[in-house]
Amino acid sequence: MSNLYLVTGGAGFIGSHIVRRLVANGEHVRVIDNLCTGNRQRLADVWGAVDFVEADLVDPLVADRVVDGVGYVLHQAAIPSVQRSIRDPLASNRANITATLNLLESSRQRGVKRFVYAASSSAYGDTPVLPKREDMAANPLSPYALQKHVGERYCKLYYELFCLETVSLRYFNVFGPGQDPHSEYSAVIPKFITKLLAGEPLTVFGDGEQSRDFTYVDNVVEANLLALNAKDALGKVFNVGCGARVSLNDLIRKLEAILGVRAEVDYQPARPGDVRDSLAAIDLAREHLGYSPQVSVDAGLKRTVEAFKTHPSEFHR
Repeated sequence: MSNLYLVTGGAGFIGSHIVRRLVANGEHVRVIDNLCTGNRQRLADVWGAVDFVEADLVDPLVADRVVDGVGYVLHQAAIPSVQRSIRDPLASNRANITATLNLLESSRQRGVKRFVYAASSSAYGDTPVLPKREDMAANPLSPYALQKHVGERYCKLYYELFCLETVSLRYFNVFGPGQDPHSEYSAVIPKFITKLLAGEPLTVFGDGEQSRDFTYVDNVVEANLLALNAKDALGKVFNVGCGARVSLNDLIRKLEAILGVRAEVDYQPARPGDVRDSLAAIDLAREHLGYSPQVSVDAGLKRTVEAFKTHPSEFHR
């Protein structure tokens, strides 16, 4: 079996961290990214060590080509935005469902050893029950959430029907160096850090008491690597979070303390499709993957702020 690793969306935020970790481990890595939201600069320090393909997995022939000779697939490619999926559900569907199905089919036909899928905690929707457990009914509130849930269901079916080894990881609000702060769809932490460094006001949609299980990217990378070899994980879904939640108002206070500034906050009406509270139960990931988050929210925020201060460019490694 080939030890070539395919990282889809490898020029994206999470994908690039996985790529660098695999390269550091001495693995052979192929990256595919259509650069819709990815950026080559994220891979500048490992560019010579990877086989980079700029193409779109919506084309099944592309999926066939990049999977050829691959032993392991880490599927990170997506349009990862609730608001963008509401504005353009068709494009979001192509990127998040069609591309995933193409990749699964190519992986099945070409004998891929294991397929690890980046699922999303957004699948849980807005149920008030906390923490979110994998056996809870899905209740997607946006096209993006629905599409990511469909992807994990396809992974389960491909294991049950075709014996393709799949593992789905439901990410909870991942943050860290390399996250784009400039898009209107960007995650809240890079936006907040960038604005605080520039002395600009922060925009909060809602009252700021909505909470998230913010998860530092190194924890997510570790979960992916564990999922590649875990024996009792096939066809299953696992939460990947820290198991703690922080409100946006608390997040602002933490960043104020790290940066030594006071934030001006502009509170706006809540947006449709946004979840009020999110918290991961990580018992199953501990048991079946051996997952344990090594970087706390506070430590991750300090590392992220330092990266944004040290590399004041568009993408911070």
